[in-house]
Order: sequence, then structure tokens, then C-alpha cells
Amino acid sequence: MDTLQSMWVFRNVVELGSFTRAAEFMDISTAMASKHLHHLEKSIQAKLLNRTSRRISLTEAGQEYYHRCVEALDTLSEAKHIAQAGTVKPQGLLKITAPNWCASRHFGELIAEYRQQYPNVTLSVYLDSQRTDLVAEGLDLALRVTINPEPNLIVKPITKINFLWVASPQYLHQHGIPHTLADLKQHYGLLPQYVHLDLPLIPVCTSNSTLLLHQMALNHMGLAYLPEWMIKEDIEHQRLQTINHIAHRENPTLYAAYMNREFLSAKVRSFIDFLAMKFATDKTG
Repeated sequence: MDTLQSMWVFRNVVELGSFTRAAEFMDISTAMASKHLHHLEKSIQAKLLNRTSRRISLTEAGQEYYHRCVEALDTLSEAKHIAQAGTVKPQGLLKITAPNWCASRHFGELIAEYRQQYPNVTLSVYLDSQRTDLVAEGLDLALRVTINPEPNLIVKPITKINFLWVASPQYLHQHGIPHTLADLKQHYGLLPQYVHLDLPLIPVCTSNSTLLLHQMALNHMGLAYLPEWMIKEDIEHQRLQTINHIAHRENPTLYAAYMNREFLSAKVRSFIDFLAMKFATDKTG
């Protein structure tokens, strides 16, 4: 028999003053209410109620147990209310992992706009180019940029991410602009370790950090393959120049990835829907 249910029966019997009224309130039979009390008394090895044909009263042990029982049930009810509120209204701490190149003005603006719409959500954003384990790290959501998303995750495609080959004007002035694949043999490459780029560049540096490769490109060290989110302002201000003659890989998709569709919290759902709406608006606008 469910001890928690028995505790509710006991509380209602005390507060309503009879087994019959408690049973009617809980939509169970009077006999079942009596069984619940018997189960409770047996499980704690103490008599809780004195019963006569006319009235019921608490024993000394019953009085102490009743007060503790009320505290425990109220705490559980409050916890349930708080947990259920999180599935209806976006609130609480939202823990996200995203690629390290999301440390950009564009992503910062998205986060700021999301917070304006959902001020009761606090964000914790972990930037990493590796595929962080959501369960092991206690994360709610991952933003994955890939052509092949992980099969063990539930994913929602958000938008294509445009990657560009770029170099500083000073580097290109020194080494020339490559026009063919053969030209690349004379050029230095700043290459990401998280994707394979089959090009005949001289690998001057490889890194798992897109942020570092970006800074190297700005310091005239070679050609880099970088997301447009990160370098848009550099191109506009001519700190970097796009190289259009290199064959591009298929642009990967930004996915919102999470572990379990069931009981998806409002904070996670709101962030996914916000990103989907923003990028859909950008395409149509």
C-alpha cells in the first residue's frame, strides 16, 4: 500500500473529523480509508488515533506524527507545484553547451533578446568545440553544428551556418590570392581539429579553438575556415577578406539537441522556439 497516500488519508481524517468525510473527499471507500490508517500505524509501529462510534481523537504519538506529517506533505506539495510551474512558465536556470565561436556579438545579441522575452530564466552557457555529454554534465540543451547529428539525441534543425575561407589583407598581399587548388600548396593553413578539410595547405597551426584560429588569421598567419557569425564585422571593416575560389564543404546545420522529449521544461522549449523563430524571420525578412 502507498504510504504517502496513507499519510494523506490520515491527515484528512484528522482535519475533517471522520473517516467517512475523508473518504468522500478523497473519492475512496470508508473501508479503504481504514486500511490506509492501519497500514500507516503498522509501518510506524504506533497507534495514531483513538476511535469510538461517536468520535476520533489523536493519541500522544498521533499528535506528534500529525504535525510532522503536515510539514512533510506541505513540503512535497510545494515541490510539486514548483516543478510543475517549470513545465508551464519559462523560469529557472537553463544550462546550455554551444561551440566556442558562439562567443560572438551575434550570439550575444540573441541571448540578450531571449532574456528580454523571458526575464525569469537565468542562463549558464558552456562553450566548447567538443561534443559534451549532456547527462554527465547536467546540461539541459546543446547547440550542435554538424552535418551528422548524434543518433542518441533528439534534435531540431535551426539554421544553416555559413563557413568562409578568409585571410587578412596583409597576408594576401604578401602571399597572393589563391585561385586554384594548386595555388593552395604555397599557402599556410590555420586548421580546425574538429573537422577534416582535405586541401593541400601547409598546416602552420591546428587547434580545437575557433577563437584562437580567428585571432591567428587577424595576425596574418594564414588562411582560416571560420563561421560567418564570428567574422562578419571583420569582413565589413576589411580586417579579413573572403577567398571565394576555394571549394567549400557543405555548410553544416545548427541543431538544438536534448535528451528527452517527455516532460520537456518550458525554459528549454522556449529557447528552442525562440531560436527557430529568429532564424525563420531572418530568412523571410
